[in-house]
Amino acid sequence: MAHINRFNTVSNIAGKNAGTLLFAALLIVCAITVGCSKDNPQPASTQTPATPAVSSNVPPASPPQQTENKTPKKVARKRPSTVTYTDKTYGVSFQYPRKYALETGDAANELIASSSVPMNFVQPGGVALAAVALPDTSYPGTDFESGLFNVSINKSLTEEQCGAFSVPQVDPKTADSGTTAKAPLSKLMLGDLELQSVENIAGEGSKQSDAKYFHVFQNGACYEFAVKVATNGSENETGGRHVNRDQVFQRLEKMLATVKINPTAAPEVAVTTPKDAPKEAATPETPAQ
Repeated sequence: MAHINRFNTVSNIAGKNAGTLLFAALLIVCAITVGCSKDNPQPASTQTPATPAVSSNVPPASPPQQTENKTPKKVARKRPSTVTYTDKTYGVSFQYPRKYALETGDAANELIASSSVPMNFVQPGGVALAAVALPDTSYPGTDFESGLFNVSINKSLTEEQCGAFSVPQVDPKTADSGTTAKAPLSKLMLGDLELQSVENIAGEGSKQSDAKYFHVFQNGACYEFAVKVATNGSENETGGRHVNRDQVFQRLEKMLATVKINPTAAPEVAVTTPKDAPKEAATPETPAQ
């Protein structure tokens, strides 16, 4: 019996100890669970942050503009109002308005030949290089017929002959009276060039041709520059106005003021030996003593 009681006592003690151990194990598990929950991060707050207040004085930012690949436009270059005429053979050049009509070569010769005032060289042989005519509509409502600036050259004249003129030198002050009083020659400095000049008027009344000639000797030839104004006398028939010749001459003389004459190369002259020219006899050498 004693043995049985002792076994029961031990069993009771063991049961108590098992309960104690089980309780302790539960406490340990709870402690570990609480510790793990503290280490885990808390979920982020789902609250929306407050939008800052926008001042009414600050304009809203404009949306970014999209850059377009545009082809650059071609800028039209305006052509110059004047054109330069150049004759490389005789080294002469001048400028004239683009809207004026330019004739050269045979066309220039025909234009000068058809005008009432021809070339003014003392001897034939003159050749027209260029001629510029004012538009026919330059002076509407007047008796204006034509305005001409031309350049001619005569290679057969000497420097002395170049300073003379074939057409009688009529004084413009006495031309309207029908007289033929001669006017003295005058000079015009055009840069470094000294030009001999003369004025001639042909015709009667308001139907006249007034021409001014300028001569200069350069590059072994005589250069002639002429400005000519012609009127047709229509003011007597249609009641139009008589054109102011001085204004027309001013337009023509603007081209004359741009004239330049550059030196040209003199033509090469080939030296030939006549075939029948006697050859000089060779002088015999004197033998050394």
